[in-house]
Amino acid sequence: MDGRAWVHVDDVDTDVLAPGKYMKFGIDEIARHCLEMVDPAFAPGVRPGDVVVGGRNFGMGSSREQAPAALKALGVAAVIAQSFAGLFYRNCFNVGLLALTCAEAKRIRAGEAIRFDAAAGRIENLTAGESLACEPIAAHLMTLVQDGGLLAHLEKRLAKERA
Repeated sequence: MDGRAWVHVDDVDTDVLAPGKYMKFGIDEIARHCLEMVDPAFAPGVRPGDVVVGGRNFGMGSSREQAPAALKALGVAAVIAQSFAGLFYRNCFNVGLLALTCAEAKRIRAGEAIRFDAAAGRIENLTAGESLACEPIAAHLMTLVQDGGLLAHLEKRLAKERA
């Protein structure tokens, strides 16, 4: 998968990913305001296949599932960070969004072209011409992402069992 990098700092909070004042609306409206408090150009400028890059503790704060869902609704292919808040990390897979842990995530600069292979644990910075290691994603989590998230995965599994 190839995409352009949108780079953010340490401790990106779920409140800036899915602002509370929009939580009464659907995910498309929440997504339009994703990261607007720290990067107003993000939601209108992000394109399908782009990646969000963070530092340490990405997705800290509340456990709202709308935070990774907003990124997915915008077409973000993956979030790459040095580390994730535990609930945010799990919620990414629950909604079908890849979360890649990469110790060297801060080497990636805004706008650089990124290609990744989540199962193999490789991130290629095509702009800088370098390869970075990330933690490989376990097969069962890759299946969740491929199926579109936990609910879609369970529906698929139940349909197979009923057939």
